[in-house]
Amino acid sequence: MIYLKERYLKEIKVKTDGQEGVLYVTDDAETAETLRSQGEAVLVYLHTGNTEQDFSNFLFAVEDPEGLEPEYVERVYRRLKGLPWHILETPRCLIRETTPGDVEDFYRIYSHPDITKYMEGLYPEVEQEKQYVREYIEKVYTFYGFGVWTVVEKESGSVIGRAGFSYREGFEDPELGFIIGVPWQRKGYAREVCRAVLSYGAAALEFTKVQALVETENTASLKLCGQLGFYRDSAVRLNGKEYYLLYRTKSSR
Repeated sequence: MIYLKERYLKEIKVKTDGQEGVLYVTDDAETAETLRSQGEAVLVYLHTGNTEQDFSNFLFAVEDPEGLEPEYVERVYRRLKGLPWHILETPRCLIRETTPGDVEDFYRIYSHPDITKYMEGLYPEVEQEKQYVREYIEKVYTFYGFGVWTVVEKESGSVIGRAGFSYREGFEDPELGFIIGVPWQRKGYAREVCRAVLSYGAAALEFTKVQALVETENTASLKLCGQLGFYRDSAVRLNGKEYYLLYRTKSSR
């Protein structure tokens, strides 16, 4: 670490996707602004001696810069550098945050009529969807620390679907959502991915109850939810469509 005129400055080396970078930790607003203007990733160190300085434009701050966990350091660096968080892996898949670069793959997946039969489609224009993803990263991933993620087949590197959690207006519990592209269906990917995502939700996000809303005619998804430990609570009507409201709790797994 370096002290400049009683200023704290620490460089933490970070390795992401085979590349090395640096996360700077500082307690000085001027230093932080200078580093950020140079394109560097900056984490603010807050203490009683810098309470009058303005750090409102910085996303991340800590009170103990010497006790940072490696996973936290990597995730802060990734967020500040615009790199997706790696959420988890299954035997065949990587689940990571979505990026604007995934959008073209999403359009290929959603182009099959079976996909949009039971879910909303994408924006009419590719750039509209990319802008939505950019805002989603900023407003959902950064605020909640979770969301709906991208599913990548490890062997081929192909984007094959999406899975994760969201909050639906009018409901209290986080909701599981998932989609696997038609070419990869009937191979157990949805079950494999959703089991892992639900386990992550329970362990890392401390969800004790998760819901799913499935259209009453969507027999494939209803069957999968049953295999995942969901139970049927009630029937609800939303936007002119009939759904079953399903729940999964720790005791129902």
